[in-house]
Amino acid sequence: MKLQDGIFFALLALPGGVTQAAAFYFSTGNPDGQMAAASRAPGALVEIEAADDFVLTTDTDIQSATFTGLLPSGAPASSITQVAVEIYRVFPQDSGPASGAVPTRTNSPSDVAYTARDSADNSLNFSFSVLNANFSASNSVLNGINPIPNQRTAGEGGVSGEEGVASVTFPTPIVLPPGHYFFVAQLNSSSGNFYWLSAPKPIVAPGAPFASDLQAWIRNANLDPDWLRIGTDIVGGASPPQFNLAFSISGNEDHIFASGFGG
Repeated sequence: MKLQDGIFFALLALPGGVTQAAAFYFSTGNPDGQMAAASRAPGALVEIEAADDFVLTTDTDIQSATFTGLLPSGAPASSITQVAVEIYRVFPQDSGPASGAVPTRTNSPSDVAYTARDSADNSLNFSFSVLNANFSASNSVLNGINPIPNQRTAGEGGVSGEEGVASVTFPTPIVLPPGHYFFVAQLNSSSGNFYWLSAPKPIVAPGAPFASDLQAWIRNANLDPDWLRIGTDIVGGASPPQFNLAFSISGNEDHIFASGFGG
């Protein structure tokens, strides 16, 4: 261990250089009450995946994450039966040719996940904390996830429920190289549908804005491998809204220096 500027850093000697681990944290900020997007793992009901993006500028070990959404009013944490997290790269990586079943695949998640963790196989641990017993979102997407020409539903109207944050940890960290990724969070509850809440776009404090921030996407198993933009494709309109989704990720960045710590 080495003490530098009052902070301990773990060091790993590598041929020709040293790796310095620095804390990493990213957040899209707090829910804004504009959109609630269903997101659930495969089970008795059709799978739904909602996705929002983040960027890494160096090798990063993701150790934990949070995402904020709605459960039915009064649902206890014990009603949560499964939580899953997937990481996707940006199309056309990990993908076949575009099918033409959706308006565009530009800037969408790829066809298949790059990596995943799931409470069902104990590769993810989770807890759930209630933030607000009654929280409302102005619009929602649950069943209206359709290929063209029926993709534009304008959304399925407002929903309300118990706002809470799911906190997840990964016993084996998710190790990612620099790149542009999508974060998918899914939650199953015996009490009813879980909705992932939107966050402002552009990102505002306490979130961390970044230049290449993309809007949130969604698909269900029937649309797979394609995706739809929640705002532009599904809500639509003369000036379609764009949404982020409320989540955070944290871990460690690995900075490699040719010799010493550099400047």
